[in-house]
Amino acid sequence: MADQIILGVILFIMLVFFVIGKPRYDIVAIFGLIAAALLGLVPGDEAFRGFAHPAVVTIAAVLILSRGLINVGVVDIVSNRLETLGSNLTMQVAAITTLVAVCSAFMNNVGALALLMPVSIELARKYDRPPSLLLMPLAFGSLLGGLITLIGTPPNIIVAGFRENASPSPFGMLDFAWVGIPVAIGGILFITFFSRYLVPRRKGQTTREDVFKIEDYTTEVRVTKGSQLANKTLEEFRDQKQRDVVIASIIRESKKIISPKRTEIIQVDDLLIVQADAQDLVKFLNKNNLVLEGANKSGEENIDSDEVRMIEAVIMPDSLLVSKNVRDLDLRWRYGVNLLAVARRGKRIGKRLAKIQFKPGDVLLIQVQQGNLHDTLQQLNLVMLNDRENFLSRKRNLWGALAIFALAVTLSTLNLMRIEIALAGAAATFALFRFVRLRELYQAINWPVVVFLGAMIPVAEALEPTGTADLISSLLLEYSDQMAPYMIVGSVLLTTMMLANLVNKVSAVLMAPIAINMARNLEVSADPLLMAVAIGATCAFLTPLGHQCNILVMGPGGYGFTDYWKLGLPLTIIVTLIAVPAILWAWPM
Repeated sequence: MADQIILGVILFIMLVFFVIGKPRYDIVAIFGLIAAALLGLVPGDEAFRGFAHPAVVTIAAVLILSRGLINVGVVDIVSNRLETLGSNLTMQVAAITTLVAVCSAFMNNVGALALLMPVSIELARKYDRPPSLLLMPLAFGSLLGGLITLIGTPPNIIVAGFRENASPSPFGMLDFAWVGIPVAIGGILFITFFSRYLVPRRKGQTTREDVFKIEDYTTEVRVTKGSQLANKTLEEFRDQKQRDVVIASIIRESKKIISPKRTEIIQVDDLLIVQADAQDLVKFLNKNNLVLEGANKSGEENIDSDEVRMIEAVIMPDSLLVSKNVRDLDLRWRYGVNLLAVARRGKRIGKRLAKIQFKPGDVLLIQVQQGNLHDTLQQLNLVMLNDRENFLSRKRNLWGALAIFALAVTLSTLNLMRIEIALAGAAATFALFRFVRLRELYQAINWPVVVFLGAMIPVAEALEPTGTADLISSLLLEYSDQMAPYMIVGSVLLTTMMLANLVNKVSAVLMAPIAINMARNLEVSADPLLMAVAIGATCAFLTPLGHQCNILVMGPGGYGFTDYWKLGLPLTIIVTLIAVPAILWAWPM
């Protein structure tokens, strides 16, 4: 009983920190694992065996393969057709939701969403609609598509790993399709015909002019003979600690220097294109004895070029920018990025740039060197909004990449090779043929997720030997004698859904061993309960915390925290009504 209490307390404390979001979930998981090992709940020699778990290897391989499929332009070939759709909103929603669902069934759903989000925003701009009408359906469609295959979403892979420990045969590649396909079809149909009435019309992000109005913050400043900046390098300007002021470019004798290097010497009569708000601009002028030339009403022309791009990008949930500010990161000098503006929920943040603490879903207006664009976005884990050209390359390798991927899927589907071995082999082959560059190989893997799963799996597996799983499952089954099978499956499904909407990453890891224990106590097959866990852990539609895809569209769509349940609640009901009978039909108790 003592072990049950101790493990229960550890899990409760971890859940609290997961909900709070600080420290980051992978750090919380590591400390939870260490605590469980020190207290003897997890054997010391087995504490880190979770990192060798097939689910962890499979997820890492899927992320690498997704990066390769993106590189060769698999999604782009199809998504280009979206731009030819007519003005009918229902058709647009149907097309983008179906496409992202199909892509998410075979690749990382965040990657599929990242590619199709700029297309959706462009459609909204073209027909003068709020992007919110397309982006939430896009995010929810990516979650629905992940239900169809074993590799469609991490919860499926996690559930399959736990099932393998409790059953002689693991779930196959397409075993999830018996439930995933009807649920995905029902969800997509509901979104297609009813989302326009349920999704709030938010202004969101359509074009940079709508939100950032860069000309209001861009000013021309003349360097005079008496200026403290004359004959100094930008490195010396950096030493002034004036990070609320960005020198975006220099105009010198009709020559334009875009995003100048730190070694560039500022000369007398240079015209500096400065990005700053009014208060910081006054301080900058007074401190450096500069002359104001006037507001630059065509500011974008002077801070954008073929060599230096001004782009909008969304901060991913696992970006190193999250919870930091410009001072912490030193973006200009460490990453070659000029931060020009930040928007949150479709509105520009009026605070000083140096004091803004970045959040997932924030939209940044930044200057980046064209040649470093791809690497910079990967380093900072940002998704570009205004176009997709950084992903479009190496299309000549398209059929080769598809053949390798299809071979891996076929071998695992026919049980000729274990799924983790087939996918790891395909990922290594992608690297060999440079579908994924070596520098991209490890960047493609979401390391916080890998660390989180490697640490959480031993803790979750400790639920059974300590008796904690039996205690929790007995609480869920207190009235099971009066419950029909559909009520038991439904209770597991809804419990997992509620947990997933608060702490998505932990829901499948915690609920899978509980589901297995419930089945053992009921003396029934664990398969229907595990399927309920897989569906519930993925279908988190009520909050932006439910999935990375929900967070990713929050800024560009201009959504508030409470906007998600308006479409998400009825969609949750639809999914439940379809999933429960489908589970019991395909996987009887």
